[in-house]
Amino acid sequence: MNAVIISVALMLGLSIARVPVVAAIIISALVAGVTSGMDLTTTLGHFEDGIGSGATIALSYALLGAFAAAIGKTGIPQMLAQRLVDSQRATGKMWLIGSLIVAAVLSQNLIPIHIAFIPLVVPALLGVMIKLKIDRRAVACAISFGLVTTYMIIPAGFGGIYLHEILFAQIELAGMDVSGVGVYEAMWLPALGMCFGLIVALFISYRDPRKYQVKQLDVAHTQADINWAPLIATSIAIVTAFTVQLITESMILGALCGFVVFSVSRAVKWRALDSTFIDGMKLMANVGFIMIAAAGFAHVLKQTGDVTTLVNATATLLDGSAAVGTLLMLVVGLLITMGIGSSFSTVPIIATLFVPLALQLGISPLATVALVGTAGALGDAGSPASDSTLGPTAGLSVDGQHDHIRDTVIPTFLHFNIPLLIFGWLAAMTL
Repeated sequence: MNAVIISVALMLGLSIARVPVVAAIIISALVAGVTSGMDLTTTLGHFEDGIGSGATIALSYALLGAFAAAIGKTGIPQMLAQRLVDSQRATGKMWLIGSLIVAAVLSQNLIPIHIAFIPLVVPALLGVMIKLKIDRRAVACAISFGLVTTYMIIPAGFGGIYLHEILFAQIELAGMDVSGVGVYEAMWLPALGMCFGLIVALFISYRDPRKYQVKQLDVAHTQADINWAPLIATSIAIVTAFTVQLITESMILGALCGFVVFSVSRAVKWRALDSTFIDGMKLMANVGFIMIAAAGFAHVLKQTGDVTTLVNATATLLDGSAAVGTLLMLVVGLLITMGIGSSFSTVPIIATLFVPLALQLGISPLATVALVGTAGALGDAGSPASDSTLGPTAGLSVDGQHDHIRDTVIPTFLHFNIPLLIFGWLAAMTL
């Protein structure tokens, strides 16, 4: 048996069995090395050599988490939620859902706090949702859409990390020159698939009213605690972080500068700075460590030599059929992402397998970027262990009336992964 097949299957099995993803990846990497004929010491050496490439991304996540925690400490997210509840415009179902989509989009780039906004904002809106009889499955799809589609197509914030520091970098490492490929040119069609899925979810699948029990929630009203000073400081910090990131193309430096603004402006109390920074890093620590482990796993797979064997065998089996090959790669990407639960962590593994096969099948660099980018995102919205499903559930289930699997995972899987498969395949075939 091929070491790559064995290790990937083992990783998926362990992840599905709810073994912690980091542990599953490390175990699978060791099995890959030993199965290929390496001794354990050599395998560990290759794994340690590979984890360095994931350190920058992990540190970016950690600092973004600290930045998000600092924003949360100012009370601004809670204030915005309360304003939305109090607004007369909140009586409109589509306006409310649209506001959450905008919030999810902004949480990935302009205000890069990722899913940290959900538990701060969504619980305060549940009363309005119950009054309007909004199906929470539609809300889960809307938030997941904003989280996933944004990093797929917008090269700023988390999108900058995914597209430039992970997707393009890993494809280059795997041996394909993508220096002349544009982000929008490659990813617009897969992103269109996400838009199609959202339209179906909102206007067909979950358009009918759904009744929920009215329950008293312990949601703090923080509007009285907000004044102009933290609001101005937060605005300056966000603009600073965004500007520095665009100029330097470094999410690390951008998030750090934003946190410094909070420190200097006293928007976050000096005594709370250290705990805020640590709490924020904890917020993103799990994803960061998964990325580090995935980079080590990908490096071990390269060193086994079985990637080349598998690629050659697959190319022979497909008899040069790019149509069948791209569809097969997308399905494999779906399975791997579902197992790991993070598209960011999946790309290093997928690129190692897919880029050599794409070269064998004669797939263009532009189509390869679309293929690997889509394969990485596939499964993110539909994985039980993904931030894109765990986040919406955390906000929508505080009153016990929203099930993670039935009301978040299954709806997002059906409405986003199936269109992504179709539109991703069309992108790979037409670009």
